[in-house]
Amino acid sequence: MTQRFSFEVEARDGRARKGVISTPRGEIRTPAFMPVGTAATVKAMMPESVCATGADILLGNTYHLMLRPTAERIAGLGGLHKFMNWDRPILTDSGGFQVMSLASLRKLTEEGVRFASHIDGSKHMLSPERSMEIQKLLGSDIVMCFDECPALPATDAEVAKSMALSMRWAQRSRDAFGDRPGHALFGIQQGGVTKDLRAESAEALRAIEFDGYAVGGLAVGEGQEAMFGVLDYAPDMLPEDKPRYLMGVGKPDDIVGAVERGIDMMDCVLPSRSGRTGQGWTRHGQVNMRNARHKDDPRPLDEACGCPACRNYSRAYLHHVIKADEIIGSMLLTWHNLHYYQDLMAGLRDAISTGALAGFVADFHAKRAGGDIEQL
Repeated sequence: MTQRFSFEVEARDGRARKGVISTPRGEIRTPAFMPVGTAATVKAMMPESVCATGADILLGNTYHLMLRPTAERIAGLGGLHKFMNWDRPILTDSGGFQVMSLASLRKLTEEGVRFASHIDGSKHMLSPERSMEIQKLLGSDIVMCFDECPALPATDAEVAKSMALSMRWAQRSRDAFGDRPGHALFGIQQGGVTKDLRAESAEALRAIEFDGYAVGGLAVGEGQEAMFGVLDYAPDMLPEDKPRYLMGVGKPDDIVGAVERGIDMMDCVLPSRSGRTGQGWTRHGQVNMRNARHKDDPRPLDEACGCPACRNYSRAYLHHVIKADEIIGSMLLTWHNLHYYQDLMAGLRDAISTGALAGFVADFHAKRAGGDIEQL
């Protein structure tokens, strides 16, 4: 088993790449989708169930875990992997996005961000150095450098100022991270939807040198067209021999478009959050299991899916338990959604391997355009 972090591109189809990230805790097949385990749990799922969907890596959340139960407590209990019973790789975000979106009374300075917890109002300081310390205490395999996430829409001047601050924080993150064999630190490209700022950010990150690079500051309300516009050039600004991670994406068609543009890793709460609100993602698009059309339907949610929800339960049953607010409804739909996402990633990897990506993508869009199966 490898004792270091490495990345190898095994196949290409256009700009899309299939590869493998090797870590001491196991291999991550790319393109990879990372389920989000915000508070040391993927909601409504057991860790072994997440593993069964085909996930190689989970995402944990620095902001939430530092507030509750605290990084120090998790470290005292043997680290995040042991704490949540997940022995595969974990990526932790830096906490920057949540501080900007969730915390109250925050004050941004060159040093970092002072804020009040959204849970109990307690005061905290999050800086590049503190973020690195927390992520080290958690024991995550892939650590994200601390950055600022400006709320969009913003002026070019505001985005430029924020990006420059994030690049200074990236250097401080690298300095604080130090030398940790087997653990990786990813830099985060910023610059909004402005090509020159993206190029400036990429140049700064390349000079610092990271183990992987994220395209940050997208999927924050700019819309798919604008996001794809940035992805048409941004990934190619980053080192060819390192993983490229698009943060916070997304819907299945976002994922397919990102992979076509050279993205290797993605994460999103969507499959699990949708599962808890009665939404199923299938090859035919999104299906609302609360709709009355399903109440007498003995067919599975997706006849081509091998997950427990589709193998063992009918649409009628799923409709019933979701309408009745039974916990099993959230469990089964979340499992299905995560299974579908991992099936999609496996399909993309296979298509890239065989040079058949264009056909795979055309079939993907055609099935979704056809909509859900006919009502009985």
